Amino acid sequence: MKISLVIPVYNEVESVPQLHRAIAEALAGLDYEVVYVDDGSSDGSVEVLEEIVRGDPSTSRLVVLRRNFGQTAAMAAGIDNSLGEVIVTLDADMQNDPADIPLLIRKIDEGFDVVSGWRVDRQDAALRRRVPSRVANWLISKVTGVPLHDYGCTLKAYRREVLEGFHLYGEMHRFIPAYAGGVGARIVEVPVRHHARRFGRTKYGLERTLKVILDLFTVKFLTSYSAKPIYVFGGVGMGMLGASLVVLVVLLGRRLLFDEHMIRSPLLLLTVMLFMLGAQSILLGLLAELTARTYHESQSKPTYSVRRVINPTRGS
Repeated sequence: MKISLVIPVYNEVESVPQLHRAIAEALAGLDYEVVYVDDGSSDGSVEVLEEIVRGDPSTSRLVVLRRNFGQTAAMAAGIDNSLGEVIVTLDADMQNDPADIPLLIRKIDEGFDVVSGWRVDRQDAALRRRVPSRVANWLISKVTGVPLHDYGCTLKAYRREVLEGFHLYGEMHRFIPAYAGGVGARIVEVPVRHHARRFGRTKYGLERTLKVILDLFTVKFLTSYSAKPIYVFGGVGMGMLGASLVVLVVLLGRRLLFDEHMIRSPLLLLTVMLFMLGAQSILLGLLAELTARTYHESQSKPTYSVRRVINPTRGS
């Protein structure tokens, strides 16, 4: 079982030499490769990575992006340029410990499809990193239905097949377990070590939490409603139509009981607006249904995911 380590790198010139040595020590005796992806570094990281790869061509590869595209895009580039049956992702800042990788691999050997690291003793600032992270993790777990303590931990292991069938963009790399859970992947979370940053400075702040929450709406829609978008659009539309009916009943009641003119009340405008928005939402749902069917049928993309077939028929 070949293991591919995918490591996005952005301005980590001091960390990557130590990281490469730590990986070699942790994975000695295993069949592995390291795919470094330089995400537009400007501090000399590319030159250091080139030297590392030239000195260890049998186990390392370097993908250099034209500019800074972000961690998710860099991770996607690394996965696309990897060969392993198991993909392990980790950060280049040495806060993830490569010595924990064999633990993740053992869980894969036990039959799990996704093994997610959990930084139990996280060595980051409380207000800027840990508190927002806990809120985000709780929210993601509730919305996606895949309960994990630490979605933000980059140290994760995946069977390659669970990464196929969707594209990564935005901040979507942290939601891979949610996508995998949507197709029935076996997911487990294991405690891993976390070290304080020794070199450089963190690239993440509070603004990233906002991006994650916004991406969560997309993930929820894609995992729960991509096959039946009418459920979400139609549900919103029916709610608006119901609200417009309630307001209309109130208007009629005020007219009959208190002799108030309906045309003078702003509630009449609210009724009309809710009715129109509700009808439009239902029509959008129908259009989305057509789009979803075109998407699946044009690519011959099934609406299900098969784990295995026992005694398969010939040619299947």
